[in-house]
Amino acid sequence: MPAAFVVVPEWQGSVSARAMSHADGAHAISGDLPSAATVVVDVPVEAGDALGTGVHRYSALRRVGDLMREAMRGLGSTPIAIGGDCGIALASVATATAGDADSLAVLWLDAHPDLNSPETSPSGAFNGMVLRAIAGEGAEGLALRDGERVAPSRLVLAGVRALDAGEEAYIEEHGISMLDVDRFREPAAIVDAIFATGASRVYVHVDLDVLDPSAIAGLSYPLPFGADPDDLVALVRTVVADVPLAGASIAGFAPSSPEAALDDLPTILRLIGALASGAR
Repeated sequence: MPAAFVVVPEWQGSVSARAMSHADGAHAISGDLPSAATVVVDVPVEAGDALGTGVHRYSALRRVGDLMREAMRGLGSTPIAIGGDCGIALASVATATAGDADSLAVLWLDAHPDLNSPETSPSGAFNGMVLRAIAGEGAEGLALRDGERVAPSRLVLAGVRALDAGEEAYIEEHGISMLDVDRFREPAAIVDAIFATGASRVYVHVDLDVLDPSAIAGLSYPLPFGADPDDLVALVRTVVADVPLAGASIAGFAPSSPEAALDDLPTILRLIGALASGAR
């Protein structure tokens, strides 16, 4: 089956000074996607309230998640969510589990592990908690439920270069596999790490800050010593060729202007093409 693109201009998961630029980034990408295979989620404009959860803009994030699930229901194609911030991966993974979460691994290609909880997060930003919520921990209504959540033992991190103390503790507690950027030139090692989880399918998430800032300017959280675009594209193509793809997401594009977005789009579209090559 071909890929179906679900564009989600969510910005509420970020607390960066450039948070709203994530919505601009999603719209910029959508202009180059095939219209017949693309759905754009109408993200609410309001910031939303924390409602005592410890998650900034919690109410808006809940609403976006509901809208995403509705948009992705019955697509009939392998869904690729296009953000927006990394919070879009939550509903996307829930959809990809398709009632069989035990067969799914999540490959998280990101400069950050996004494994904080509301209690450990130094910022309250949901994009730093989303993978923990995918594993079933976090604020009620955001943490995935039994049947959807992916066990920590089936998470594979790659490209991480910045961790908070709570995230380090969680990774150590659960023995989560973590591969550095140098291993991107050895895609077979990452494929092996996925199969070592016991999973037979994979969900691939790409936060663009996994790339080196010299390769892409539109990042709200740029970190040095990131991946080379050619290595990342080759890695993604190998993974989705070797492991059945259940779904994917790409997030973290926060261009400073429409003109600046044009410079980064070729790299982003290559990555989207690599993900889409695994659609079945």
